Amino acid sequence: MRERVGTVTHYFNRIHVAVIALTGELKVGDMVHIYGHTTDFIQRVGSMEVNHRKIEYAGPGEEIALEVVDRVRKGDTVYKITGEDVEEPGFFCGLG
Repeated sequence: MRERVGTVTHYFNRIHVAVIALTGELKVGDMVHIYGHTTDFIQRVGSMEVNHRKIEYAGPGEEIALEVVDRVRKGDTVYKITGEDVEEPGFFCGLG
């Protein structure tokens, strides 16, 4: 099952970090699918920060920094994957 949990608002290319405005809950260890016009990958949440402080959990209305395995773009959608839809990190979904 996939649940929309946020939208990318900024990307820092040199450090591979996405800023995400959350509309749902996210925690370290969750599997996420980041999808957009030219973006489509899955990864496990390894590290999240708010105001340069590491956090384990964030909820709706928060803006977090998330290290990502591939380039993302402003406006890309972030989905949390649960249940039997969970795949290995780096799996390209091909949703479209």
